[in-house]
Amino acid sequence: MVDFKKLSAHAKDLVEKRGGTDGLKKDAGELAEIAKGKGSLSDKAKAAASALKDSGVKDPAAPAAAAAPAAAAAPKPDPAAPAAGETADPERAERKAERRKERAERKAEADDPAS
Repeated sequence: MVDFKKLSAHAKDLVEKRGGTDGLKKDAGELAEIAKGKGSLSDKAKAAASALKDSGVKDPAAPAAAAAPAAAAAPKPDPAAPAAGETADPERAERKAERRKERAERKAEADDPAS
């Protein structure tokens, strides 16, 4: 059986540790900005986890963008570039590009409701 008084007291303690309801609101706003920002899902999850480790009241002047990882702003690698350990073969790169194009066309046809 669940002891609701104990559960309620524990929840209140956690809220107070995070700075009360104002701290929770700041944390929620920070998480919303991270979720709306750029980057992969794993980058956002890492940023959200690190943001939650610090309560909303420890440094209220810190912007939420500071919690976003620097890797999210890094340019993505060229998909036509050879992978690590591969040699640069122009014919192979061309075949890869053709296969990508064909896959994209097939996907567009499958997603097209008019077909």
